[in-house]
Amino acid sequence: MKKRILTGITTTGTPHIGNYIGAIRPALEMARDSSESFFFLADYHSIIKNNNSEDIKNSVKNIALAWLACGLNPNKTIFYKQSDVPEILELTWILNCVTAKGLMNRAHAYKAAISLNKEDPDKGINMGLFSYPVLMSADILMFDSTHVPVGSDQIQHLEMTRDIAQRFNHLYKPILTIPEPMIQDSENIVPGLDGRKMSKSYNNVIPLLGSEKELRKSVMKIITNSLEPGEPKDISDCTVFALYEYFASEAQIDDLKKSYKDGISWGDAKEILFKLINEELNPIRSKFEELKNNNDYLNDVLNEGAKKARLLAQEKILAIKEIIGISKIN
Repeated sequence: MKKRILTGITTTGTPHIGNYIGAIRPALEMARDSSESFFFLADYHSIIKNNNSEDIKNSVKNIALAWLACGLNPNKTIFYKQSDVPEILELTWILNCVTAKGLMNRAHAYKAAISLNKEDPDKGINMGLFSYPVLMSADILMFDSTHVPVGSDQIQHLEMTRDIAQRFNHLYKPILTIPEPMIQDSENIVPGLDGRKMSKSYNNVIPLLGSEKELRKSVMKIITNSLEPGEPKDISDCTVFALYEYFASEAQIDDLKKSYKDGISWGDAKEILFKLINEELNPIRSKFEELKNNNDYLNDVLNEGAKKARLLAQEKILAIKEIIGISKIN
């Protein structure tokens, strides 16, 4: 079987530099190198925690545009919305019926949610949150994905997918492909403006799709120590230098190391960082501006991706239904 990579894209908010470095750029590199790749917008997942329909709608659009602007090639990658492939929900129900409740009880996200409740452990817990790993399993198993890139927080969910697939194959016949994880570097934490992990919840992000002026303003807000110009500076535990390494060549990194030893001012160091990030983001920003009002193009891309995905999904769900006994009466 060919290597087939599947990546789910969470449709919440608008991507920032941390998302670009940690997820978007490496995923696009993987797609270029793999024989087959599937990228989907996980819009059904997003309604687990968000019931604001306008937020969902805007986020789906902005995130789809961001990935296309960053270089996703819809002619090479099957790019679709989860909600445009209804067979995924059919498979979710089928998998629910072979999944032990005890397995779901052990899910980290569910356990973290109930740990916040003191008197009623079920307060605020909906079935979407509880059975989230089953929907994720259906996303993966529907397309015979052989490899799934996962961060450290998603490893358990992929293990659950493997357990569910093995259980189904044991009960019926080996029709579901057991996916392998492609574990992303858990140490690769992109720092935000305050040195903590870059996150919208910390309000410490550098925008990916903002203007050049907004980018410079954000970079200049990076917190540094009080060392004066002329004083040697340490590259370790330095947010400016850490971010620079994600965009620079080896030669550029060596040059900045020397400048730190020579006592570069923080203002000059930030300006060097800004120029380097801006150089990489300029074509992305231009592409985003070109596409952002072209809803027809975006819908065409997603509809074409959904057509390709559904051809595979329809064939797979028919085969699955046949072996579980839900088929034409003979």
